[in-house]
Amino acid sequence: MRYGNDVLSGDRRGPRRRPVPEVVATPDVVAEDPVGGFCGAVVACDKDGVTLEDRHGARRVFPWRPAGFLIDGEPVTLVRPKATTTPPHRLRSASGSTAVTDATARVARRSRIYVEGVHDAELVERIWGHDLRVEGIAVEFLAGIDDLPAVVAEFAPTAERRLGVLVDHLVPGSKESRIAARASGPHVLVCGHPFVDVWQAVTPAAVGIPEWPEVPPGEPWKEGVVARLGWRMTTGEAWRHILSRVNRHTDLEPALLGRVEELIDFVTAPGTA
Repeated sequence: MRYGNDVLSGDRRGPRRRPVPEVVATPDVVAEDPVGGFCGAVVACDKDGVTLEDRHGARRVFPWRPAGFLIDGEPVTLVRPKATTTPPHRLRSASGSTAVTDATARVARRSRIYVEGVHDAELVERIWGHDLRVEGIAVEFLAGIDDLPAVVAEFAPTAERRLGVLVDHLVPGSKESRIAARASGPHVLVCGHPFVDVWQAVTPAAVGIPEWPEVPPGEPWKEGVVARLGWRMTTGEAWRHILSRVNRHTDLEPALLGRVEELIDFVTAPGTA
């Protein structure tokens, strides 16, 4: 009968074995298979086993097993890394802002944003609708801006009741720029994009066309675009098609994105009700 090292200890089971350490199989671990002698670094782990890659790029998969590997000549038990808890994914609205999922309905502010037409309003709603509802901002549309000074006077803006206006084709020297200058004031911000129509504010890539066609002055722009693109549809159908391709702020040109964000900031400034 074989006794332990200390005959007085009463241990008759032989020498005590040191516990085999557990090593987490992370990419910086180099382990050796004691049976076949394959040695390599950990490159992958799954529920069935661990993959080692040697210095020549060869890979082998080994099952998880107690004391199944050697590190620096000593037996170890490789174990799978514990799953890490990833931070919750932040939902984003179509505008790219953080989506608010637990906000209660907010009473609309007295401040407003006006846009030129139905298409402008629909595009703003599609991308900024979530943001505007969270902020309590209503968007209304005008039938053009020829009467904008009178509309502003009727609105009677104040520091607590601001008005933002989005204008198409607001370029220096244009009719639109002269009207905007007359309508602007300390509590009124008129912003605009350089496009002939808000259709052009949608990127050609989003619509699936190489570019927006040129339409000569004097020719109805929307009808000219539809004809040159070869679309067999009315302008109303064309707009529904264009709008259906807009899902994210990246589907719009920066020249429009910046102006709408500027208007939202203006009408939600501290002190506005």
